[in-house]
Amino acid sequence: MHQALREVSNWIPDLADLVRIFGRLSVALTLGAVVGLQRESAGKAAGVRTHMLVALGTALLVVAASDAGFASTELSRVVQGLITGMGFLGGGAILKLTQEHEIRGLTTAAGIWLTAAASIAAGLGQIAAAVIGTLFGLLVLAVVVRLEQRPSGSVKRG
Repeated sequence: MHQALREVSNWIPDLADLVRIFGRLSVALTLGAVVGLQRESAGKAAGVRTHMLVALGTALLVVAASDAGFASTELSRVVQGLITGMGFLGGGAILKLTQEHEIRGLTTAAGIWLTAAASIAAGLGQIAAAVIGTLFGLLVLAVVVRLEQRPSGSVKRG
């Protein structure tokens, strides 16, 4: 009986660990929501819920692996798998419209990838890097698009 109680008590982290886990996952969720809101306001298919779920799932895997005592090489493999998986998820967002000879969804895929990257950083406790990276991503999504929409003579496309 004592063994079972000891096992159950190992499942429950102390208050400091709970606050750390809650904080990292909350930061990831918030960053995912911010990117998702921007994409949703731009009328894109992958919006708030998608980005929040990507953020939460990514950060959760990193936090869980880290808290499970994974060595840095093992944690590196978790991160590599997440980045690869986000590539596949993003690939699903990319559509090639054959009649129009257009490819759409590349920015959405990149936004999903950015959300995952920021969430990995948050999950690792690199909150400043996660926030700064997300702010730069939002700058690209909100400001650079305006530069692309200028009349065709004012911006050269290569």
